Amino acid sequence: MELLHKHIESLIFCSETPIKIEDIIKCLKELFDAEVSESDIYDAIADLEQKYENDAYSFGISKVAGGYLFMTKPAYQQSVSILLKQKSKRRLSTSALETLSIIAYKQPITKSEVEQIRGVNCDYTVQKLLEKELLDIKGKADTIGKPLLYGTNEKFMEYFGINSIDELPQPKDFSADPKTSEIGEVNEA
Repeated sequence: MELLHKHIESLIFCSETPIKIEDIIKCLKELFDAEVSESDIYDAIADLEQKYENDAYSFGISKVAGGYLFMTKPAYQQSVSILLKQKSKRRLSTSALETLSIIAYKQPITKSEVEQIRGVNCDYTVQKLLEKELLDIKGKADTIGKPLLYGTNEKFMEYFGINSIDELPQPKDFSADPKTSEIGEVNEA
């Protein structure tokens, strides 16, 4: 069983995106030329999750976007945050975050609907979000001109560390009083 744990651990470690159980099963089937049960894989992952809960490790295994991924523990978030700030090409601009949040909450949505909400043209921003693979084209609207519909995808969930769109904060999660808002302090003029 220890061998199975090590193979699963290495698959999770080397995967650039959250690895799904189905993908682990396929890899192990090819490796061992035999079926490995889903329950054995879940048991091994549970053992590995418990192993990495130990304070000796600065990272652990997390379930994200329907798969498993090694992630840094919250206690080390600040040092990782500094590194990510230095990698500015991964950072999203304010306009990209605004556009992405509108799409995430209203999906599927057309670009013109996003532009109505934002009040500015979103061509460039939507194109950049598509290039960063944070958005997908979900189809075409049943309106005049058949405009494209946009929505988020698994890479979006991975980027923001969530498993489903339901985990996005809801308006009720934010205080109505800006002085006590969780987002940040407001300076009054």
